Amino acid sequence: MLNMQQRSIGGGSSQSPRSPQSFQLYLSVSVTEPAKMGTGVQAYISYKVITKTNLPEYQGAEKIVIRRYSDFVWLRDRLFEKFKGIFIPPLPEKSTVEKFRFSAEFIEMRRQALDIFVNRIASHHELQQSEDLRTFLQADEQTMERARSQETGIFKKPSDFMQIFKDVQSKVSDVVLGKEKPVEESNPEYEKLKHYIFELENHLAEAQKHAYRLVKRHRELGQSLSDFGKAVKLLGDCEGEALGKAFSELGAKSEILAIKLQKEAHHLLMNFEEPLKDYVRAVQSIKGTMAERANAFRQQCELTETVKLKEIDLNKLRLMRSEKLLDAEHDYEELKAECEETTRKFENIVRLMGEEIVRFQEQKTIDMGLAFHEFAKGQAHLANSIADAWRSLLPKLEACSSS
Repeated sequence: MLNMQQRSIGGGSSQSPRSPQSFQLYLSVSVTEPAKMGTGVQAYISYKVITKTNLPEYQGAEKIVIRRYSDFVWLRDRLFEKFKGIFIPPLPEKSTVEKFRFSAEFIEMRRQALDIFVNRIASHHELQQSEDLRTFLQADEQTMERARSQETGIFKKPSDFMQIFKDVQSKVSDVVLGKEKPVEESNPEYEKLKHYIFELENHLAEAQKHAYRLVKRHRELGQSLSDFGKAVKLLGDCEGEALGKAFSELGAKSEILAIKLQKEAHHLLMNFEEPLKDYVRAVQSIKGTMAERANAFRQQCELTETVKLKEIDLNKLRLMRSEKLLDAEHDYEELKAECEETTRKFENIVRLMGEEIVRFQEQKTIDMGLAFHEFAKGQAHLANSIADAWRSLLPKLEACSSS
């Protein structure tokens, strides 16, 4: 997605530029300078997180802290637990393959994804107010470590969230595919939304798979051209002056094009495949919110049914003038209040999801347009470079073939 490096607060103002209250509030965050820390199985990557802001709730205009991947996981888990109904931005996956975990390319991909993650939170009108975000952006390493080690509700460690998230996806999938028949909302518009989200995930995953193949193809072609260039230059060394010179130039052009192909492969990876993969993760996050909505609806229905049954029992006790009536009335009022609170929570999730899907669609249009524009621009530039390179060789090769 777009890297929203700065978040401005408030809309337009009719105040004079000279007015002391006309300045714009901002929150700018960047994730930079990844560095390998430790050795062996204890090794990890740390990141410098720089925050610049004039928001009064922050400690000064600039703050620099060091964070590691598990700190980002902590922030996401806290937000998921507290902000029901909001699509929490996704995190990049954690690589378990040692040889890739510390490669320069993987580290840069993760740094970019973490930068996007935290800036999405900072630019979200609800999430930006989170106390946990302020802790993440300002706390020293010792305070952050203590916060991370504490139990955060249902999430005891990052793997718990991932397992719950997988269970959530499985349950939502079962509901949509008809394998499970729990209490569900009879809402045609919401059914259309669920169908769209699952279709979107499938199509994005398919597009990302083929984008990966394009990256791989560019790399393989680049390597083949490099090998071919070296071989042709050696062949030219064995030939006469005219042909040898033509072969040498052919080999040199091949090696130059090989470098261009490798650069385009990297550009494709960072600006085309990664955004597609990121949106697959974003859709999975939406499915997690959908599962939270389903849970809230079930709780509401179950409590509503329980309240009805309690009311029937209460009426029986009143007719019998039972001595248990006072306790039963107290229990009934508590249960009724709990049911009303559950209903409010469910309605709030529904409201927030409605706002979130509009925001998601708008941002997706921008981000996908940018990704495909970058893809087309890169491919056009590469094709022109290849055509120009081969075209420049044609006169010399034609001269050799006609002599």
